[in-house]
Amino acid sequence: MKRIGVLTGGGDAPGLNPAIRGVFYKASALGFEVVGIADGWKGLLEKKLVELTKEKVDEALLKGGTILGSSRTNPYKREGGPESVVANFKELGLDGLIAIGGEDTLGVAGRLVGEYHLPINGVPKTIDFDVPETDFTLGFFTALEVTTDILERLQDTANSHHRALVLEVMGRHAGWLGLFTAVAGGADYVLLPEQKPNVAHMLEQVKSVLDTKGYAVVVVSEGAILDENLLKNRPVDEFGHVQLGGVGESVAQLIQDHLGVETRCVILGHAQRGGKPSILDRILPQLQAIKAVEWLNEGHVGVLAAYREGSIKPIELTKVVGRNRPIPEELIKDFSVFFNGLGL
Repeated sequence: MKRIGVLTGGGDAPGLNPAIRGVFYKASALGFEVVGIADGWKGLLEKKLVELTKEKVDEALLKGGTILGSSRTNPYKREGGPESVVANFKELGLDGLIAIGGEDTLGVAGRLVGEYHLPINGVPKTIDFDVPETDFTLGFFTALEVTTDILERLQDTANSHHRALVLEVMGRHAGWLGLFTAVAGGADYVLLPEQKPNVAHMLEQVKSVLDTKGYAVVVVSEGAILDENLLKNRPVDEFGHVQLGGVGESVAQLIQDHLGVETRCVILGHAQRGGKPSILDRILPQLQAIKAVEWLNEGHVGVLAAYREGSIKPIELTKVVGRNRPIPEELIKDFSVFFNGLGL
């Protein structure tokens, strides 16, 4: 019997378990034994497996997180790491692997395919929505429902207390979650990683809103760079990412100091990652996983199961390595009408 592995890497996101289920069902139907790799690439470095059964993947369908565990381990940051992955891949008797993850996890997969010709296909995951070459990444729309719901709740309390509130959401390189939250929930301003913040314009807009309706809510992506000094001396992970979080507090302090209105900040942090996946984040990840396994079985490896133009299409993983997907300038410009130009 052939043997296929599946792993989930990077930050957890709603929809990972449905994707694992899709891998299990399709691979089993094709006659593969399916084994879970624990904690992303770390599991391949340590030869740590997770037993998968039909009952286990069925039970996990409606649950957030990942039953395989995850980590931000980068084999290319460990001495002899890639070689250990290749050796363990063979020792575990794997005939293929499905890697479910974001730009970092998929970037490693792309390099292993290109440099060592390992039979790996990928499924895109990230609530940041910034994996290139795909119009859907599992977890984003569930996270968006969470952040939008919180924004609506904050509007109620901001109105009741006649104050300004700042909501900080995730988004390192791209502000998709921040922008869509602000548009869907009717925020008064939004700060994004794609633009250098125009503090004077933000304060002017917030003041105008406060004068008009008596309260204001601002959405801030964690990757918006208000002050480079805020990022100094922060921990860095194995993919070179600085630990973010806290820019919202700086924005809130600016508003309070300059406008004299009581301003509070809510940093959602990991809360926006959790919870059961939405219907969309249950259906599409399973289909993407099915196609990823199907292609691997056909010998079509080194591809990402990308959602484009209404269907799942194979995109070379090499196109993902070292890249992300910022919001197009035209889209920011279109939505800027809701925020008085966003300083553009």
